[in-house]
Amino acid sequence: MFEVIKRYFGFDQYQTNYRTETIAGITVFLAMLYIIVVNAKILSQTGMPEAALVTSTVIISAFSSIAMGIYARNPYALAPAMGMNVFFTYTIVKAWGIPWQTALGAVFWSGVIFVFLAIFNVRTKILAGIPNAVKHGIGAGIGIFIALVGFYNAGFIHQAPSGLLEITPLSESTFVFLLCFVILTALFALRIKAAILLMIVIGCVIALPFGRLWGESTLLIIPKHFFALPDFSLFFAIDWLGSLKISLLPAIFTFLFINIFDSTGTLIGLAQAGDWFDDKGQPIRIKQSLIVDSIAATFSGICGSSPASVYVESATGMAAGGKTGFVAVVVGLLFLPFLFLAPLVQMIPMFVVAPALVVVGSFMMCSVKHIDWSDATDALPAFITIVLMPLTLSISEGIVWGMLTWFIAALFQDRQKITWM
Repeated sequence: MFEVIKRYFGFDQYQTNYRTETIAGITVFLAMLYIIVVNAKILSQTGMPEAALVTSTVIISAFSSIAMGIYARNPYALAPAMGMNVFFTYTIVKAWGIPWQTALGAVFWSGVIFVFLAIFNVRTKILAGIPNAVKHGIGAGIGIFIALVGFYNAGFIHQAPSGLLEITPLSESTFVFLLCFVILTALFALRIKAAILLMIVIGCVIALPFGRLWGESTLLIIPKHFFALPDFSLFFAIDWLGSLKISLLPAIFTFLFINIFDSTGTLIGLAQAGDWFDDKGQPIRIKQSLIVDSIAATFSGICGSSPASVYVESATGMAAGGKTGFVAVVVGLLFLPFLFLAPLVQMIPMFVVAPALVVVGSFMMCSVKHIDWSDATDALPAFITIVLMPLTLSISEGIVWGMLTWFIAALFQDRQKITWM
């Protein structure tokens, strides 16, 4: 049995072993475990039951990662993507007033389209048609959007009487948020693995005495039971027909485009980090990886979550020596016990989770280094894309207006940049 597994994953070919691959899988799992808490906290603001969201997040992360390991045989783990969950909650459901059941349908149909694009390699043509300025602006804009949500959910900022945002007076919860943010910053500066997970644990310990030993408000409610049976109430809770209305097309295509950008960009980045290229200079088994990624997005809608995607935290496992799909299988198996820990996840306050959103948002700003700020056809579309996403609470608005700005700038500066003219 063990020899069959070794041959299937190519342990000898890649000069690795069970111990190395298992340690790499544990490393990746610890680095991305925070998503169970964060995804459930963000999506629960739509009215979806938090316990069921824990179940959905775990199932999606586990089976998508295992599928990546077995089918694509790459050391990449998957889970519901940051940015997608924010767009799902704050734009589609809260800003557009669309029921979450219908929004799940948008997730499903975008995944179905992505499956066909991945199978027939159409994604390359779509990517080629999007200006680089807008591509790079999307990542940064989503990063600011995520950070804004983090600050807002922590109670650190709120809407002023003037209608603009302002910093709130210091309270017990915002004090804990600031402490957690300082701790997380220090952990990342020290390059501590699983920094986000460690910060969440420390934050809960800090919040525990409030309302018990001092303070008026109880910040951390300890549940009577830490274990519970999985809640599958979100499975197949999709409004299949309602999600096919014309008004939902912007949501479907926004999910689709972000999936294409995120998955392709992440896979290329991971391949560069691990020098994981084939003889033709392409990331190893990238087509198989994109097929798994697209199916995971479709599966997310069925299970009751925003779309899943490959996680950049997979690089931590590659740095630990992981080279095969066995790493992803280990990650997926480690997620499964958390099916029974929903009460523990629900106990964690949002203001403890919020620093993770701010820091993850900052990481996504790295894409601005690829923008030529001296070129109007780069700078203006990228700026509009970045700024309008958080200001309008809509990723799709940022993309649309960024594309329009690029067209106008290119039309007057250099018509040759518009390939179809």
